[in-house]
Amino acid sequence: MISKFAVVGIAGAAGAISRYWLSGLVERAFSFGIPLGTFAVNVAGSFLFGLVWAAGVERMVLSVELRLAILTGFLGSFTTFSSFIFETNQLAGQGAWYLGAVNLVLQIGLGLVAYRVGVAAGGLV
Repeated sequence: MISKFAVVGIAGAAGAISRYWLSGLVERAFSFGIPLGTFAVNVAGSFLFGLVWAAGVERMVLSVELRLAILTGFLGSFTTFSSFIFETNQLAGQGAWYLGAVNLVLQIGLGLVAYRVGVAAGGLV
């Protein structure tokens, strides 16, 4: 039997390759001044996460192993944005709108700050 780590790793490799391919395809085809390749990946990943979650968890159409491969492996590598959206939606769906808003602000705000600090620190090396 193949280990869960191997399943996630193999599916993750496929997700990373797919992200690179789709992002590049969109960037070459469209140019509007914003990173449309990343935009396309994030929106597609969020849609696919919702689709797989509904089919796999809500309707129990997919096995636990297949859900692990698709949600954690493939989509986790394709875009972590889909996980971010899912988790924020879970908070809102549980009535914790405040926590969902805090999650949005903190992850986006602190992510931007952390990026800038990383750039500054990298410039010191």
